[in-house]
Amino acid sequence: MEIKSLKELQAVDERTLNFTPLGLGHMRPEDSADFQQRVVAGLRLADDVTETTRARFEQLRTAFIHGVLCYELFTLVEDSTRLTLEQALRDRFADYHEDQEIEIRDFRGRVRRIPAGDYPEFFRLLRKIRNPEIRMGASQDWERFNGMLAGLLTWARREGLLRGQRNRRRDPSRQALRNMVAHGTYHLTTPVDAARSLSDLAETVNHLWGQPTPDGHLYPGPVKRPVIAIGWSAERAITVMGLADQLADAHDDIELTYTLVRAVHGDPDLMQFDSRRATTAFPAQYLWGPGTREEALAWMNRAKPTPDTCDYLDQIVVVRTLDGQVDLPTYPGIAAGLPEEEQTGLWHAVRVDRPLDALGHIRAVMGGEPGHEPQGECENCPADTVATGDLTTVLKAVQEAGADTEPLYVPDLRTPIAAASPTRFGKR
Repeated sequence: MEIKSLKELQAVDERTLNFTPLGLGHMRPEDSADFQQRVVAGLRLADDVTETTRARFEQLRTAFIHGVLCYELFTLVEDSTRLTLEQALRDRFADYHEDQEIEIRDFRGRVRRIPAGDYPEFFRLLRKIRNPEIRMGASQDWERFNGMLAGLLTWARREGLLRGQRNRRRDPSRQALRNMVAHGTYHLTTPVDAARSLSDLAETVNHLWGQPTPDGHLYPGPVKRPVIAIGWSAERAITVMGLADQLADAHDDIELTYTLVRAVHGDPDLMQFDSRRATTAFPAQYLWGPGTREEALAWMNRAKPTPDTCDYLDQIVVVRTLDGQVDLPTYPGIAAGLPEEEQTGLWHAVRVDRPLDALGHIRAVMGGEPGHEPQGECENCPADTVATGDLTTVLKAVQEAGADTEPLYVPDLRTPIAAASPTRFGKR
């Protein structure tokens, strides 16, 4: 090892200067130091996060900003986020149960009680029990619990402390990365990767303590849904959209037909809006249409629709299969309001973050693809099948799961882009 002077130790690491706010480039040392500090300055933990997790997070944030002087620190920070997640879950487990005793069932079915307030001591006693199980979730079902990352992630999800089907599918990767760090392999990462891992850790920790992250990557808060106008020409060659409150100032070179929806502005799939089918990335609600611009403005003056917010993680959609074909997903209220002849067939209620994830999952199930479970959480899809049966049975299960099943009666309206796409698919 080369012994360096204090001045040499304080010198900037040239590799860090290549990362700028605009991507790869080159920065002055003082600008790089300022930039890397700002990258993590906004990452904060909720007030009620336990002190041990908070202190560990601050260690990582401090190490990150010193990566300007030692590039290898970025790798150490990213690796440490994998281990800190497990620590945070342990702290949350102890905090959640406070001074309660947890019932532990062994492989013979014998039950004993262990205090959970001190997690290291709890874990020491847990390891003495063969194939331990604990009760989890609202159902209080017995489930395997090893006290390590895999078990803690399952516990947190069952208790509703972690949400999202796409996040659930990330859990095996989290475990693999944690094991890679624990067992040791040499690698070198970048400030960008370290910052993303630190940001993801902050999001996850905050969500464990009940605090979503506005515009977050993993656990965002409810998204805003303003009223949006979608218009198209008679020959369906032109489709436009924009905020409905700007419709009065719009100038149409040709006459357009409009519909009004409550949706996320910037939804990449909004041009494919279908009033009866869940074709957009985020939930979109039909309000009015079709009609002319003047009719749309008149309706808005009468109804005065307002924006709202919508939580899309773990939403439930329903999918119909009939005659070997799979329909596009729809929302439970829309399905409940369909004409009787359209309510036939076998229905599936699926918990997803994006509606089209349900379509892919049911098509895989129909095709008998390995690893795609017809009930419960899928190993290969970000989907959790809540119920299967006729529509009445499925809607009852959906209601019990907490989703709204109040019938909604809407016209069968589709934008030109949606109308050009199929609504039924074969098995995958």
